[in-house]
Parts: sequence; structure tokens; C-alpha cells
Amino acid sequence: MNPCGTSTQRVPQRWPLLERDEWTEREARHHERVDAMLEGHLHRRRHGIAHPVEDFLFTYYSHRPGQLRRWHPGVGVGLARGALPTGPGDSCYTEVPGGVALDVDRFLEKRGTTVAFVSSLLRAVNGRPAHLGCFGLHEWAMVYRLRPGEARHSQVPLRLGHEGTDRVVESHRVRCSHFDAYRFFTDEARPRNELRPTRDSQVNMDQPGCLHANMDLYKWAYKLAPAVPSELVADCFELARDVRELDMRASPYDLTEYGYTPVRIETREGKAEYTAAQRRFAERASGLRSRLLRVCELLGG
Repeated sequence: MNPCGTSTQRVPQRWPLLERDEWTEREARHHERVDAMLEGHLHRRRHGIAHPVEDFLFTYYSHRPGQLRRWHPGVGVGLARGALPTGPGDSCYTEVPGGVALDVDRFLEKRGTTVAFVSSLLRAVNGRPAHLGCFGLHEWAMVYRLRPGEARHSQVPLRLGHEGTDRVVESHRVRCSHFDAYRFFTDEARPRNELRPTRDSQVNMDQPGCLHANMDLYKWAYKLAPAVPSELVADCFELARDVRELDMRASPYDLTEYGYTPVRIETREGKAEYTAAQRRFAERASGLRSRLLRVCELLGG
């Protein structure tokens, strides 16, 4: 929840306005969609059950289920006068002729640095070709040469065991460009990576074929809320959820108990399967990235 309140500051232009019946219908559809995506996680949380694949988006990312469920129209559209009382009235909204809309000036006072960074990152990534064929080896590098019980998901067995997992890492070229994957590599694995991504080099190194860069579109979407329409945040969440499934199916973990068939990236067939899925995700992410860039443009970023 953004505690900006409602102001009477000037906004850059007159936004088109949604009437109450229009936005409440959009809000109801959003709630229905998100509730379906949250159902399993909320059930497990109530009963203290952990899931190594589906719970990741709620433990790695800071956006809470209630925040994902909340609806905002986003920048570029307002709500007609009298349409606001049960809606997003406690966010950065200002009065405009005939209604209320996002107060861009106030939003940028608080988030201007974030808008500038996200805009530069998304433009840089969209301007690069997708590099495919990393085969998800980042997950393997995160357990390389660990002893039994030391892995992040120690309750889940390794499909090839520890020695077999180490051999896969040692027999492949590891070229991870995404800092938030690389930073979880084991000490033994980091020297094997051909690149040295850092937080400061992220704009220069992220690329559109990277599963984690595409999953992070969800993070950039919610960090720009309520300027980002909630439907777009949900679209990015849905992509991140699907990417996470591939990420773990191609990982060294044996997840058959959870109903996941492995993508055996140590085989020729598994590599082909992984690359084809990676290409499809890159195409989906490109459209979402362009929509997020449009939000940044409307914010002046």
C-alpha cells in the first residue's frame, strides 16, 4: 500500500477517465484471476507446508499476496469523480478535471530514481539479441561441490547425486550474465563462470534470453506500482511463475514427487527442450518489457 494520499497538484495532461462500472469490472476480473493464482500458496501457508517451486515468488520477491491482489488502473488513465471511494484511494492520486488520476509529480518525487533505472535497464535488454543455450546451469552452480544437506533445497534430493551434479558443471561451459543468479554460486563454482556480473554492471549485462532477467520483470512491475496497471503486474507474475517452473525442472533437483518431469539438460534432447522453452519465454518477455517501457515513458522516463 502506497501512503501518498490524495493531493490537488497539477498532473502533466488530461487523462481519459474510467467510470465506476468500467473500473469495478476490471477490478473484479483482476481479483478473480489473482485469487486463482494465489490459492495454492495461501493454502500451504496456512498449513505450514513448503513448496520448492511455487513458493519462490513469495519468498524471493518482496511483493505480498495482498499487494498483488490490489487493483490500480495505472498511469495514463484516471477514475471519474465519484468512482474512487472503495478503490485505490490511498495511493498517489490527485484531482484532475472530472475525477482523479495518478499524481505523476508526487510519484516521481518518491520513485524517480527507480523509474530511471528500470527504464534504462529495460531499454538496454530490449536492444540486445537473446543469447540462448545456458541450459539453466546457474542452478547447478549453486550446489557445485556442496556436501549433502548443504543445498538450498536440502529436503529435495539431487537427481544425479552430488558427484553426478559436479560432473555436469565441470563438463559444460558456464556463462551466467545475471548477478542475482551468479551471487548464489558456490565459492567453488564462481571461478568457472566466464562472466563476472555485478549489481553495477546489470544494465550492461542482462540479456533477453536470460530466465532470471525475464522473471525479474515481475519485480520491476511491482516496484513501479501503482503507476503500472495491476493487470500488467499480474501478467509479469504469471510469466515469472512459468519461468520458475522451467528453472527448477532443468535444475539438478529431483522434483518428481511434486509432479514435475525433469528437463535433462545433461542430454542433447534436454538441451533442445530447454532452449526451445527459453526462446518462447524470451518472446513473451519482450512484449511485457515493451509494455513496462510504455509506463516509464508516460512517467517521463
